[in-house]
Amino acid sequence: MAVGTCFLMYVSYIQQIMANLAGHPVSAIQPSVAMVNATLWFSYGWFKPDKDWPIIISNVPGIIFGLVTLITIYYH
Repeated sequence: MAVGTCFLMYVSYIQQIMANLAGHPVSAIQPSVAMVNATLWFSYGWFKPDKDWPIIISNVPGIIFGLVTLITIYYH
């Protein structure tokens, strides 16, 4: 359940990305912090002696969508 909600939390950036592309940029603080958070959790799962795949998989969208959100903020 936690993996699913983590995944949905990061996928919710699609709405912000669409707003950015429509010319209504959002603040860069929240997606930046979320991307750093996802990167730290991803790293934690990756560097454990036995990789923690649920943590890794659920945080990949946070890295991707956080980065895409930041790019689209500054795209216009």
